[in-house]
Amino acid sequence: MRVIFAGTPAVAVPALAAVVASRHELVAVVTRPDAPAGRGRGLSRSPVGAWADEHGVEVLTPARPRDPEFLDRLRELAPDCVPVVAYGALVPPAALEIPTFGWINLHFSLLPAWRGAAPVQHAVLHGDELTGASVFQLEQGLDTGPVFGTLTDEIRPSDTSGDLLERLADSGAGLLVAVLDAIADGTARAEPQPADGVSLAPKLTVEDARVRWADPAFAVDRRIRACTPAPGPWTTFRDERVKLGAVVPVPDGPDLKPGELLVEKSQVLAGTATVPVRLGEVRAAGKRAMPATDWARGVRVSAGEALA
Repeated sequence: MRVIFAGTPAVAVPALAAVVASRHELVAVVTRPDAPAGRGRGLSRSPVGAWADEHGVEVLTPARPRDPEFLDRLRELAPDCVPVVAYGALVPPAALEIPTFGWINLHFSLLPAWRGAAPVQHAVLHGDELTGASVFQLEQGLDTGPVFGTLTDEIRPSDTSGDLLERLADSGAGLLVAVLDAIADGTARAEPQPADGVSLAPKLTVEDARVRWADPAFAVDRRIRACTPAPGPWTTFRDERVKLGAVVPVPDGPDLKPGELLVEKSQVLAGTATVPVRLGEVRAAGKRAMPATDWARGVRVSAGEALA
């Protein structure tokens, strides 16, 4: 089939590479327009766009997918199907209707669970033990289309969102190509999503990433892992923001008030609503990340001081 791939971030690149390596013909990619990035805030190509540039593939960057110029070019390219991975813009009916077999989306959850922009983060945040990926027919509803196929993956106790998303991006690439093959062969069957089990996964904000020390230790751990690497877990110490790495609940630890710090020779503990957690890396504003013990010695934590 002639395909156009739609995607933007690095997590979409494994699927793009898999499509190129498949029996299908990639004629172009669609990605979000170049955006400011880095300290200089210069315009930067998306990871998908950069990959396509390196491989000599035409790159389409419409400001809005409903722009007439983009729709005209889409018709000229005459794709049979448009596979999508984290494109990042609403696709209007006028664009959905152009490919013979429509647009098919690789989504990183077991639909109808966690529809929305941050399915992996919410699965980790809410303590799911099992997640996966789904390929479904894109339509106007938010991740509501019928599903062609799924795969499952266990969420490991130490998984961050970044860890889990990397695994799903790799395994999901194979699933996406398998669905494209089935569509080409005329064997694909899409099943409507069940009405039960729907949950929503809006994008996590910087405020969502602030650690709530009054939560139980397991919830503190989940929030930190869910927000790693983005938007990045943080807290404050002496009214200044500090970023946090992984923590480990300490079931036999001492009684500490929420956020209260206890500095020992080989570890730094912080209190929660239940047991304390052992801090991993800490990164103060303008500083490099360092082990919590080095940070605590540097700032000279006093007895009774707390994270907030």
